[in-house]
Amino acid sequence: MLGAVEELARHAGAVALTYFDEVRRSGLTVDQKGDGSPVTAADRGAELAAREWIERHFPHDGVLGEELGAVRPDASRRWIIDPIDGTKAFIRGVPLWATLVAVAEGDHVIAGALNCAAVGELVVAARGKGAWWNGTRCRVSSVADLSIATVLATEPVAHRGRVTDSPEIAARVDRWRELAERAAVARIWGDAYGYLLVATGRADVMVDAVMNPWDSACLGPIIEEAGGVLTDWDGIHTALGGSTIATNRDLADAVRSILIPGA
Repeated sequence: MLGAVEELARHAGAVALTYFDEVRRSGLTVDQKGDGSPVTAADRGAELAAREWIERHFPHDGVLGEELGAVRPDASRRWIIDPIDGTKAFIRGVPLWATLVAVAEGDHVIAGALNCAAVGELVVAARGKGAWWNGTRCRVSSVADLSIATVLATEPVAHRGRVTDSPEIAARVDRWRELAERAAVARIWGDAYGYLLVATGRADVMVDAVMNPWDSACLGPIIEEAGGVLTDWDGIHTALGGSTIATNRDLADAVRSILIPGA
């Protein structure tokens, strides 16, 4: 599956990149989804291309995508797709967006790919096969002291574009602020690009308090095969828990002791 997720991520990412070139020339029409987040023809076009690829190569597999929903949801194996993670960046001509692809058997994600096509960076991973960054084996950092660590989040960790008055999410934001104050560098290099930085050792922590399956599924094999630790905000080792904390192994306990009460 390592080669398959890479091929699909490259294919769908190339489609998205053609639209991105159009954004930088003349812009794209932006629609609003029900949750208030933006969507464009680029999101739909790249996901449609991905689904057509799956139908050709794995016609019996299920598919779950952000824009076009689910097909064959009871299939034993399914593909989980986010054609453009970081649409807010995409529509402004900022290259820090990604095409995300994962393959899962039940709730166990067996392979994933994260293609930042506009900056020429691709990370792919499969269980037991390692994580690979542009064809070279990659690993998380060995930073073991939070005071010299780089920690990242998205918007600034709260709701990935959704407005919420949830006390639980508000508490997570407060705990993120504590983490940020104790780190050497705290930045909002968000969406999937932040996880790519952790997997390749250029950042040490990346967190999101709210995630959809298509946002997070590929991150399990990518972070873990790179030697890191991925959990949700309850400390469960899953890429489908609705939230994510990605760290190198040396900072895993220290970070979670701040972000997860009682950890």
